[in-house]
Amino acid sequence: MAVDISRFIEILKKEVAHYQVPVIDLMAAQTRSPFKILVATILSARTKDEVTAAASERLFRLAPDLEGLGRLSREKIQSLIYPVGFHNSKAKYLSGLPKALEAFGGQVPSAIEDLVTLPGVGRKTANLVRSVAFDKDAVCVDTHVHRIMNIWEYVKTNTPLETEQALRKKLPRKHWKEVNWILVAFGQGTCRPVSPHCDRCVLTRLCPKKGVTPRRLK
Repeated sequence: MAVDISRFIEILKKEVAHYQVPVIDLMAAQTRSPFKILVATILSARTKDEVTAAASERLFRLAPDLEGLGRLSREKIQSLIYPVGFHNSKAKYLSGLPKALEAFGGQVPSAIEDLVTLPGVGRKTANLVRSVAFDKDAVCVDTHVHRIMNIWEYVKTNTPLETEQALRKKLPRKHWKEVNWILVAFGQGTCRPVSPHCDRCVLTRLCPKKGVTPRRLK
């Protein structure tokens, strides 16, 4: 039976309302600065939310804007953002950001094709920045979105990029901006990659559970 995606999303929207909000969405409630959203999103890759939040706060105290970031050395940025994952590479990306943004008049662009030209910005980051910072339609697919959409058999894809392309064709546009924060919260709190809590999941009777083995249902 085909999944009623709008029903699934509406059920989960109510379910995750009391879950911990993903760090980028929490930040968006405090600021709509494209610069801060971009930087925090770069820092968040392969990093726990609490680590990202603390590193962002330290960095923004000294670099609340692009001009401030440009005054910091790469070594100083590295010390401020430690211990985020891949902090050496991320310090390099952030150090090069002011120069890269010169092509856009010193402003963070909103177009995906422009955002992905910036250091450290892939499609997931670009879509998230476009959606959260600019309130524009974008399908941000991270590992949670990719994994859960395949568990539901709403898509049958092998990579997050394939999932993004499939969702752009299939997912109703009204869900584009919300699907990431809903499934990230759900993926962190209930539908975990290892030992998901299918026993307490609000979708357990509806979910196809594709690829979820009996061992993981315990």
